[in-house]
Amino acid sequence: MDTRPVAALAMARDLPTRLFDDDRRARLAELVDLHDTVLTEFGSPDARAVLRDTEVLVTGWGAPPVDADALAHAPRLRAVVHTAGTIKHLIHAECWERGIRVTTAANANGVPVAEYTLAMIMLAGKDAFAAARRYQHARGWDYSDAVGNYRRTVGVVGASRVGRHLLRMLQPFDFDVLLSDPYVDAGEARRLGATRRDLDETLAASSIVTLHAPSTPQTRHMIDKRRLALLPDGATLINTARGAVVDEDALVTELTTGRIGAVLDVTDPEPAAPDSPLRTLPNVVLTPHIAGSLGNEVARLGDAAIAEIGRYRAGESFAEEVDAARLNSTA
Repeated sequence: MDTRPVAALAMARDLPTRLFDDDRRARLAELVDLHDTVLTEFGSPDARAVLRDTEVLVTGWGAPPVDADALAHAPRLRAVVHTAGTIKHLIHAECWERGIRVTTAANANGVPVAEYTLAMIMLAGKDAFAAARRYQHARGWDYSDAVGNYRRTVGVVGASRVGRHLLRMLQPFDFDVLLSDPYVDAGEARRLGATRRDLDETLAASSIVTLHAPSTPQTRHMIDKRRLALLPDGATLINTARGAVVDEDALVTELTTGRIGAVLDVTDPEPAAPDSPLRTLPNVVLTPHIAGSLGNEVARLGDAAIAEIGRYRAGESFAEEVDAARLNSTA
């Protein structure tokens, strides 16, 4: 393109400085003519004036939905560059009908989730959480023969973006990795460094199971009472996907027996209820949805957006373009 497209930011008011520091803002300014106004709504006359000449809309957490009403005031809009993950509640059907291209930073946001998961797998395999609790009250050491990560079987449920990042991260270690995903065949699983198994087989054979399936009507409570009972004694369930993938009542019942443990970065509802047993059970590590991008990790999302805008400016395809036909099977 010979001229810079006009772009606008639509997101929470405090987010742009976290996504784009001075250097990143300068890189962005080389690619687009950026409106100074950060849009937190699309209904006011001022917001609609910004939309009127916007070609590229850069969205993020807190963005208003890009629906028919917004699009009626954005005749020049050609692309939405989302600086976060899922776009299901952001992009309405009218965007696809108009042929507006949409890209997401879900792949970039998946990196810290996979890093968090890898760390939790390593710590769970070393029994670090229970050992730390015991060590607070004991003078000596208390090790179990079951501790260790050598040839430990890890089950990965879902070859999503996060699941694939994690599978790559697991490859240097001496794990036996199983993968359950209905859309992945045995050959692709081998290329990802895993052995394909169905979900029940994966649960029954793994001492650590980590969930990376999207939240859809088909996956709601996919991990239910029957499937939780398949986990071996002493197993750890890690969930960084969505709380609704697990039947939480069934999980609490299983955890209360002390037979298994859990690392939960997501719950259903979220946050967990103040009186939820998940907050007090000794075999649960509960974190407040921290696996995704936080702090300095948010800048990675800004870099991903800048790279996509660079591709748009060069007339190239987006690297992470959203396929509307696959929305029902993705996060």
